[in-house]
Amino acid sequence: MAEEHTIAGPAKGEPLPQGRVGVRLRIPLSGGPSGRWSRDLSARLTAELTGHPSVGHLVLNEIVQGQEIVLDGVESEEADALAGAVERAVDATNRACADAPDNSVPLKAWEEADAIARTVAKHQRLGGQGIPEGHE
Repeated sequence: MAEEHTIAGPAKGEPLPQGRVGVRLRIPLSGGPSGRWSRDLSARLTAELTGHPSVGHLVLNEIVQGQEIVLDGVESEEADALAGAVERAVDATNRACADAPDNSVPLKAWEEADAIARTVAKHQRLGGQGIPEGHE
């Protein structure tokens, strides 16, 4: 089943706390996206904005909150380019998520992820336990 979302209204701005750079923008979506769609949008928007000036303070992790795209750290210098970048990222995400269920990551990728996680876990310090025996 295809998952598709659209920008459902104009962006709204909110001030950020004192000491933070930029403002928060909230862009309404047509519905509440899946985790896969949300992660894909974040990655695609990051790619769209890479190399643009004034994006150093822009927070692009977990940008979908409920039925909104939430961008923290938006500066006035990037405002002109941001609308087009968000629209292109939403369109590309819709194309990528067409007919793909949320758990559609190929099995090999999960196996590789689990193997890497096990390797890292063998070398982790857990609480006050220090490094596992034989790994000093």
